[in-house]
Amino acid sequence: MAREVPAKVAYDTVKPQEPAGGPMTQDHGVNVAAITPRGKRGDVDFGAVFELIDYLCAAGVSGIVFFSPAGEYASLSMEERGRLLYLACKRSRMPLFAGVGSASLDASLALAREARDAGAAGLLLPPPYFFRYQQDDLTEFYLQFAAQFGKGAGTYLSNAPAFTSEIRVETALQLLATGCFAGMEEASGDPESFSRLQAASADGQPFALLSGMDSAFARSRCAGGHGVISPAACAIPELVIALDTAIRARNPQQVARLDALFQEFLDWLHQFPHQAGLKVATGLRGLKTGPLSIPLTAEKQKKLDRFREWFQAWLPTAKKLCADG
Repeated sequence: MAREVPAKVAYDTVKPQEPAGGPMTQDHGVNVAAITPRGKRGDVDFGAVFELIDYLCAAGVSGIVFFSPAGEYASLSMEERGRLLYLACKRSRMPLFAGVGSASLDASLALAREARDAGAAGLLLPPPYFFRYQQDDLTEFYLQFAAQFGKGAGTYLSNAPAFTSEIRVETALQLLATGCFAGMEEASGDPESFSRLQAASADGQPFALLSGMDSAFARSRCAGGHGVISPAACAIPELVIALDTAIRARNPQQVARLDALFQEFLDWLHQFPHQAGLKVATGLRGLKTGPLSIPLTAEKQKKLDRFREWFQAWLPTAKKLCADG
């Protein structure tokens, strides 16, 4: 997957989001898109999941998202997802959000109902995966979901076109205008799309706009986004939280320093298949993550060894800068 190259961030134009339009548009802070730890045979390692939850809660994140692309939801069974979320909701001290992406409307509805009943704070609903769909098909999919799901946990549109069909801005605004959705995760990395959505939210439409792409983290928060969903925060929550805090405190010098460290970390991650570098980095924090989903070439394995060495040398510097705040 090609890396989205972030536009230059004007750190001195930081605009911490003010609530506009009611509780749904209050600041959502840093939410972690969690990996799904696996055992040696590929089954979900529930003990490792609990340790990950404890680690992220202790770090002070605002919420934890399970079954996003970072959690490799397409490789999990319905039963695994239901059981994991039920147990995770009992364990976590922070709000949990559940990705309910699947290949069909019926499966997403079943996952959404299980998540609501388990106590999830919200749902992230991407378009159905595998096939590519037209915008009118996506509109009908979301409207049917809203009509059949009913009340309960708030549902957020999730736009991650690297993994599923793209939700275009016009489609998103049409759906958000119905009032059936709590907000949107925008993970396309397109600054124009984010800007148009942010403008609509600022004009009084009561929906929350969350950035789902790490490389656009600082840009989206400086532009007034309501929060972020960050896969990188699974490995380096203190850096992501410190960066968010600096943005909200209108400290452009600290934002620039922290974002430079953050982008350095992301540069490494983009040299590996999706989730490989993130799983390794999370494991280096003392957490069990399980085997990688796919084998790596000998050349990539050597590069991964260099990444391990780099990360272990880089982390103390990053932690010190976060602590200096």
